[in-house]
Amino acid sequence: QVQLVESGGGLSQPGGSLRLSCAASGTVFTILAMGWYRQAPGKQRELVATITTKSGGVPNYADSVKGRFTISRDSIRNTAYLQMDSLKAEDTAVYYCKADSTRGDVWGQGTRVTVSS
Repeated sequence: QVQLVESGGGLSQPGGSLRLSCAASGTVFTILAMGWYRQAPGKQRELVATITTKSGGVPNYADSVKGRFTISRDSIRNTAYLQMDSLKAEDTAVYYCKADSTRGDVWGQGTRVTVSS
């Protein structure tokens, strides 16, 4: 079984930056991709970015974050990162890490990001 622990959320002013981390443990060899999703109050959870763990780490982004957010991974530390720059108020949400594994999807507990002046 895969376990995920997220960190790095917090408060930022508009235009600021935050970096989220998602550390995986357990049966990490089963992970095919890792991703970040977010859920704002009153809205459905939506995809932010994903990255494969094979094939050189291919990233994929939601249109709303392209050019501002960067997803990356450290295969030695089994950790995925989400660098968030040029933050906007509409980026405020709880951010969840997800691992797609051969044994099913696993979600992290979520970390809150608030963008406000």
